[in-house]
Amino acid sequence: MKLKISSGVRQKLQVKHRVTEREIEQCFMNREGKYLIDTREDHQSDPQTLWFIAETNCGRLLKICFIPKTDCFIVRTAYSPNEAEIGIYKRHSL
Repeated sequence: MKLKISSGVRQKLQVKHRVTEREIEQCFMNREGKYLIDTREDHQSDPQTLWFIAETNCGRLLKICFIPKTDCFIVRTAYSPNEAEIGIYKRHSL
């Protein structure tokens, strides 16, 4: 599936989170759990924002947030998850 990343998100990924598009692609390929719905009020979208946590090929753990469309995934953000996010994903994704 093709990834779409806006210029603003791309800049935030590079500057703030130091995440590359290739790392995001690797996480999609390496994902083992299911997608979870982002229920936080300030992240609501239509269709819903989904997220997951997976490793890059080099073992870097990333949380990927995206909006699924019929022809692509729109990346909202990607960053190193905190312990609470890892715990939530482990409890609800398997």
